[in-house]
Amino acid sequence: MELPDFMSYANKFSASDFVDKISRIAKRAGAKLVYVALILYYTLQSDKVSKADKAIIIGALGYMISPLDVMPDAIPIVGLTDDLAVLLFVLKKVWGDVDPEIKEKAKNRLSKWFDEEEISEIDELKF
Repeated sequence: MELPDFMSYANKFSASDFVDKISRIAKRAGAKLVYVALILYYTLQSDKVSKADKAIIIGALGYMISPLDVMPDAIPIVGLTDDLAVLLFVLKKVWGDVDPEIKEKAKNRLSKWFDEEEISEIDELKF
């Protein structure tokens, strides 16, 4: 799958829209997508991350928030696949800047929407 120009979605990002979208789609999106999105969101708040990396994180999160993307989120099963691909692509680029505390904070936040079995799915993610 070819990634879209997610940087054109940077103007779609806002913290409140991110929190609203994650809250609405969490169960449907699954623990992996939510975990990756939360890591990027918390990494964005770090002052250890370069402005360039923050810009691509904002683009990726804006893409996730936007209802108008390559595969609309309303399409069952595949609707969030493109969002996950974009988020994973960006996370791999900034992974070296992700503090262990951010990973733990994101994992802890998952318990708001998922049980332990669902949270264990994030262990399958490789970076």
